Amino acid sequence: MVTYMELMARTTPRRQGRFDGLGLVLSGLCAVHCILGLVVVAGLGLTGGILLDPAIHRVGLALATAFAALAIGVGMMRHRRPVPLIVASTGLALMAAALAAGHGAHEAVLTVAGVLLVAAGHVLNLRMA
Repeated sequence: MVTYMELMARTTPRRQGRFDGLGLVLSGLCAVHCILGLVVVAGLGLTGGILLDPAIHRVGLALATAFAALAIGVGMMRHRRPVPLIVASTGLALMAAALAAGHGAHEAVLTVAGVLLVAAGHVLNLRMA
């Protein structure tokens, strides 16, 4: 019987590259959302409404965690180097800290720093695979 880990290790490099690529796109969208939210709220004095809804941040963190686990986990099984996982995990931790920090500049700094580290983890994973 084939284990889950063996099945994941059989994922083609091309498919894994797609997962990392999608992870990079999601990271970019997250950063744009965070910065745009601050600009709109600060510049126009809006309440934020849907744009700054905490549910969006929880869903974003869940998606980032899922894609990082899938793409970087499969890559790590292939190349056996923990650096992408460490970098991406640090980014996910910063994003989680941003959820606890509440809205404001400190949340944006933590989120953008976290997103950049998750994206860097995907890039490292692509280069090592």
